[in-house]
Amino acid sequence: MSRLAPLVLGLCLLATPVVSHERLATPSPGAYGAADQPSVEIAQEDPRRRPGTAPRRPIPAPKPRPGAVPPPPLIQPPEFIPIPDRWRLIESIGVNERWWDPYNQNTWKGDRPLFDDWFFNLAVISDTVMEPRALPTPVGGPATEKANSLDIFGDINQFLFNENLIVSLSLIKGDTAFKPPDLEFRFTPVFNFNYTEVEELRALFADSAEGTTRTDWHIGIQEAFIDYHIRNVSDRFDFESVRVGIQPFSSDFRGFLFQDSQLGIRLFGNRKNNIFQYNLAWFRRLEKDTNSGLNDLGAALREDDIFIANLYYQDFPVRGFITQATVIYNRNRESGETFFNKNVFIERPASLGEETPRDYDVIYFGLNGDGHFGRLNLTASYYFAIGEDRNNQFSGVESDIFAYFVAVEPSIDFDAFRLRGSFLYASGDDDAFDDQENGFDAIFENPQFAGADTSFWIRQAVPLIGGGGVAISARNAVLPSLRSSKEHGQSNFNNPGLFLIGVGGDWDVLPELRLSFNANYLRFATTESLEFLRNQPDIGSEIGYDLSVAAIWRPFFTQNIVFRLSGAALIPGDGFKDLFETDQEVFYSVLANLVLSY
Repeated sequence: MSRLAPLVLGLCLLATPVVSHERLATPSPGAYGAADQPSVEIAQEDPRRRPGTAPRRPIPAPKPRPGAVPPPPLIQPPEFIPIPDRWRLIESIGVNERWWDPYNQNTWKGDRPLFDDWFFNLAVISDTVMEPRALPTPVGGPATEKANSLDIFGDINQFLFNENLIVSLSLIKGDTAFKPPDLEFRFTPVFNFNYTEVEELRALFADSAEGTTRTDWHIGIQEAFIDYHIRNVSDRFDFESVRVGIQPFSSDFRGFLFQDSQLGIRLFGNRKNNIFQYNLAWFRRLEKDTNSGLNDLGAALREDDIFIANLYYQDFPVRGFITQATVIYNRNRESGETFFNKNVFIERPASLGEETPRDYDVIYFGLNGDGHFGRLNLTASYYFAIGEDRNNQFSGVESDIFAYFVAVEPSIDFDAFRLRGSFLYASGDDDAFDDQENGFDAIFENPQFAGADTSFWIRQAVPLIGGGGVAISARNAVLPSLRSSKEHGQSNFNNPGLFLIGVGGDWDVLPELRLSFNANYLRFATTESLEFLRNQPDIGSEIGYDLSVAAIWRPFFTQNIVFRLSGAALIPGDGFKDLFETDQEVFYSVLANLVLSY
């Protein structure tokens, strides 16, 4: 070994371009043992070294220690644990899924595939409502619950209990973390139980013998669709998809015109890195269950079609604001039928005016926006409706429809407090017997505006007593449309219209507790249609003041448990008092709502 050292050293010197002879130290052969042979230090010129700097010194090799255990060989068979896919890597460090925990790895929540790239998502929601309320109620006509009740207006107290158990089942093909699913099957049944108690006969049933309480249940199918991913149109996963079946849809940001879950087909997608989004859709309306408001697949489809085309433009006109343009055509052909609801009240045609079946065509042009301009948040909506009613409910002649609607909600945030304003105007019909209908009406509204369902006016259906079997405003609706119901009735453009202005606020007292309040002033835009129906002149236009407050508590800072308690009061104005001839100072509504989600 020591004889070869000079030869190896010579070869190294020949291969070295430049050698510093002052630092070359070569030990004599045999001066050290083989085990103690030190490393040879050779300083080389580094081509990357700047001129005038000291050359780099190589790090000497460590000296072996007598008795030390030699290191393992560099090449050896690796030891590993096989896993079926990358989603189960976390199990290799001892983290196993718990099916009841939606916030960790959970196959039932779509975190890991069932097989191949097929995922399953299960959602279960319990929505419980208890609702004491006081609102105008008619005396039961030929029969009454109380002796000597000869007035038109009866006892105002009512109570509602409603339970919805929602089960959503989705089977999805494709890893959806960064791109739309390739294929999705979704099925969502809702199991409903409801109980209602009133003080007057014929408030719940057309037959007085049915009494003043009602217990009912229904199973509705709110989603049952196939979603097929047609193609990607860019490397940023801009896409085109089609969805067929019972599916939810909202025409605008706040549900002013059409927000429902209906049977239809929808082509949708986006462009330019999601800057543009669009929908092309057709829906054929399903009949609703009367007491739960859910879809009733046991009834025939309605002759009511809705065609929709809209376009969303993000960051227009400024960054942080979304603008939407929409065109919606509602084609109704229900003149050939008479429909009674589950409680045997007539719904189509409405018990209003001539009470004759009718057809209509109406086109809505809408411009909507949602977002912020600097610190100012803004939601705005405008609709213009034109069309033709084949049979005016008051005059019986063909009439042209010209109506419009505008709603604006500005708000601004101050740390944990948001201050909101609300303004809404829906045009009314000021002449019931001309050939025009100017009262704006929606297709199926569910407004998230001015307090939404914590508001008395929006939450409760106020009946038009003595003027036909219709409601001034429907449940979970803001427009005074004078239709038999939102679920079964037809749109009515012979209505008084509405003016609303209000102020509200949301205060996050704690991360898990929010307080909200709303104060709205309401009045009819016109009252001519009301005066004709009630055969009562000089009805005032003032509906009154709607005051509401709500507390929303999320004990675990999530949406898994949400408890909401709200109260609302309507202080009637001169128009409301004229309609109901009441000295009642306050009508009220209390809502206790518990939502449990998995």
